[in-house]
Amino acid sequence: MSDWKPKRFWTESAVVDTEGGFTVELDGRRVKTPAKAALILPTHAMAEQVAAEWDAQEKEIDPRVMPFTRSANAAIDKVQHQHAEVADMLADYGDSDMLCYRAAHPQELQKRQAEQWDPALDWAAEVLSARLLPVAGVLHQPQSETALNTLKLRVHQLNDFQLAAFHDLVSLSGSLVLGFATALNWRNVEEIWQMSRLDEIWQIEQWGHDDEAFDVAETKKAAFLHAKRFFDLSI
Repeated sequence: MSDWKPKRFWTESAVVDTEGGFTVELDGRRVKTPAKAALILPTHAMAEQVAAEWDAQEKEIDPRVMPFTRSANAAIDKVQHQHAEVADMLADYGDSDMLCYRAAHPQELQKRQAEQWDPALDWAAEVLSARLLPVAGVLHQPQSETALNTLKLRVHQLNDFQLAAFHDLVSLSGSLVLGFATALNWRNVEEIWQMSRLDEIWQIEQWGHDDEAFDVAETKKAAFLHAKRFFDLSI
């Protein structure tokens, strides 16, 4: 039946050491991914989060309230098998980074973008050795090949679990620079999230609040904050 959900069958969960990292056992039975791979996690702290999610399940297992388990599954079942492709896809954000495309008008919006986004581009130039240049308008203008290659190399150096989290940091913010800024603790994660929503916030100020758009934004924010926590626990 389409509404069938797996039932809780265990009494307690436990974190155990295993070859290559840590795993979670349910009454001595090791958890596997949906693809039946071994759930081997890189840090004890991450394994504790996964174990806590399994412990929190009551009569039925609900993956929707198990974000660390879902992210770990994605890292093992998906990213691990296509690491280079995922890294290339995320690195491509650099050539069309949201921070580089500025409003042609009005002046107040231009000023706000410069005040919030220019420091992020300056940080990338200093810390990541990659200078991306802002342009006015939405027409694509290629960035420095040297800068893009530098950013691409950094993305490829992330491990599978970091890359799974980084995917969400970049795709949800729309910016490769903000993805790195979040991962490397440039500023508070919530502050960076607000930077990524600058244009949306501007529109709200001009046209008013929309309940449906607000709910969507809150869902994305929660996913962004989770991705940051998952990234930190991957190290």
